[in-house]
Amino acid sequence: MSDPQPMLSLRDFSVSFDTARGPLYAVRNVDIDVADGESLGIVGESGSGKTVLSRGAMGLLPKRAAHRSGTVIYDDHDLSEAPRKELREYWGTGMAMIFQDPMTALNPVRKIGSQLTEGLRIRLQMSKHDAKARGLELLHRVRIPDPDAVMEKYPFQLSGGMRQRVMIAIALACKPRLLFADEPTTALDVTVQAQVMQLLSELRHEMGMSMVIVTHDLGVVAGHTDRIAVMYAGEVVEIAPTKRLFANMQMPYTEALMKSIPRLDTPSGQRLPVISGRLPDPTQPETGCSFASRCPYVTDKCRAEAPPLVEVSPGHSYRCWFPIGGSR
Repeated sequence: MSDPQPMLSLRDFSVSFDTARGPLYAVRNVDIDVADGESLGIVGESGSGKTVLSRGAMGLLPKRAAHRSGTVIYDDHDLSEAPRKELREYWGTGMAMIFQDPMTALNPVRKIGSQLTEGLRIRLQMSKHDAKARGLELLHRVRIPDPDAVMEKYPFQLSGGMRQRVMIAIALACKPRLLFADEPTTALDVTVQAQVMQLLSELRHEMGMSMVIVTHDLGVVAGHTDRIAVMYAGEVVEIAPTKRLFANMQMPYTEALMKSIPRLDTPSGQRLPVISGRLPDPTQPETGCSFASRCPYVTDKCRAEAPPLVEVSPGHSYRCWFPIGGSR
């Protein structure tokens, strides 16, 4: 019996942008699948390409400046060369996104109710009355108190956590099958972060949808994903089931991200480890491993040859000549 087709499949997927310095390669030759009902975390520091990957998969990048190549298959439909008009048919009902900053993603001069019901009226052809009823139900499901009052408020009148819950409600309004959550806990305090992530997990199970969580923090996705893909300089450098990644990471960059997570036993006032150096210039070609200039284990081979993505065990792949725990 053959394996079921993934909800989303990217093959040799790349995204570049036109700049004054030449093409900027933000995502390079990524192969990744998202299974039906799966929660996938995409993790990496700012500039690693994770947001561009998710927006590129949905077709949300500016058409004139961005160039995407490779294959994008959503639910057995090839969207690789689909025009924007065709892609719009999948937005909301097929794929939806929670954008990174709700304060800028929400229209500051429109009431919450108007923004929440817009998609329902356009995509699902609901009447004004039915859309409002559905909007109130959505606000209740994302645990916003007094939904009637919130429908009449503007974004600036809500807290950061409340605005994020509104963004979740808008994204889920048309019952998408695949949800992208781009840094869903940015600028929220730790308690609210935990509440938002728990809410997303519960809604995913309740609605039976797939979810891709984009974040810079491994700690955020630790208990809310089935698999994690670690990105660096536009490439996937390690991908594995979540528990296996934390128990047996292979890529030095993954190790560096892990060490930057605050721990309960860290003494007060102690500085967290940082990854020295900076990301390579995405407009310049790389001759060796993209992480070589920042890696504490670097060798001459790392600087001279780019490592391929190899599978160390079923479902666990990494991109490193000398993985952690291996001979150096």
